[in-house]
Amino acid sequence: MNITILGSTGSIGTSTLDVVARHPDRFRVVALTANCQTDSLFRQCVQFKPRYAVLLEENAALQLRELVREAGLAVEVLSGAAALEQVSVLPETDTVMAAIVGAAGLRPTLAAARAGKKILLANKETLVMAGNVFMDAVHASGSALLPIDSEHNAIFQALPRGYDGNLAGNGVRRILLTASGGPFLNTPLGELQHVTPEQACAHPNWVMGRKISVDSASMMNKGLEVIEAHWLFNAGADDIQVVVHPQSVIHSLVEYVDGSVLAQLGNPDMRTPIAYGLAYPERIDSGVAPLDLFKVATMDFAAPDFGRFPCLALAYRALRAAGTAPAMLNAANEVAVAAFLDKRISFLSIPRIIEAVLDALPVGAVGSLDDVLAADADARRAAQEHIHKFFR
Repeated sequence: MNITILGSTGSIGTSTLDVVARHPDRFRVVALTANCQTDSLFRQCVQFKPRYAVLLEENAALQLRELVREAGLAVEVLSGAAALEQVSVLPETDTVMAAIVGAAGLRPTLAAARAGKKILLANKETLVMAGNVFMDAVHASGSALLPIDSEHNAIFQALPRGYDGNLAGNGVRRILLTASGGPFLNTPLGELQHVTPEQACAHPNWVMGRKISVDSASMMNKGLEVIEAHWLFNAGADDIQVVVHPQSVIHSLVEYVDGSVLAQLGNPDMRTPIAYGLAYPERIDSGVAPLDLFKVATMDFAAPDFGRFPCLALAYRALRAAGTAPAMLNAANEVAVAAFLDKRISFLSIPRIIEAVLDALPVGAVGSLDDVLAADADARRAAQEHIHKFFR
């Protein structure tokens, strides 16, 4: 299998390469991409010898070209957003790991879908922003789509094989989407105003990038996953129940009409769903240690507190509003999280900014990618204006 990895220097990308390295007879890396992490991408080029390496920033690409030349590697270094789409549709690529964080991953992932590639989807924003556009492209091209987020991968495994997008027709009552609750699950509400980016990024179970870690702390990550589950499994907002499960051992569950509940369990390590996606329908060694149930001993469950996690409520609101609302939700959140990480706003200001944007902008229909990108731009502009006005 020939693979292009979009976002190879991030946590999902490096975990993917770890699994690939364990099976050199099965997988060949054709292209690797990153934003500006020249040194990390160069080390990956030395080890995996892809045909292409892409850096979004031109200056970083110039540095990588020199490093590649000095090392005598036969790697063509490209740069820019167009190059991301180029390596997503290469004829020799069978599978695209879509692991670029945020809206930046939308265009290359959509290009892969239109080209009929097998897509391992770790970029939830693609479905949050442009769910109908992306799913239409998948269906039109016959692209194979496998979810890599641990929760959606678990649901995929617990649904009947050959699931056709009809919950009731397959005997499914609802989807139970687990959430760890993040680092602030038990923090007194009065202290949340003063939490720091460093505290928000200290997830108790998972190793993730800074943006996703903040989303987990606010539970927006789970909100985005609710919207993602809607598109992946044709499930309405009322068909998706979030369950707080702090141990992160059960990755999600499917409840059937006969009273059965099927769950997928495992240690909190993204190499498990990545290996499942890479080898599907086979199973291969992922490098993850077996789950020791005696060590886990206890598993806790609770309903989410929407007062503590207003971002989750806002995500359900956007899903029910449909149209451009999820794209605006995502855009406002990206702007607000960036401002929090830059220490320009407080943690509790994140949902306030998102809600202000959703209140201010009308929800439009989505008929094309242009509609999505216009809504995204409007929401980003409104979020920045709100931050400038109230948080100077």
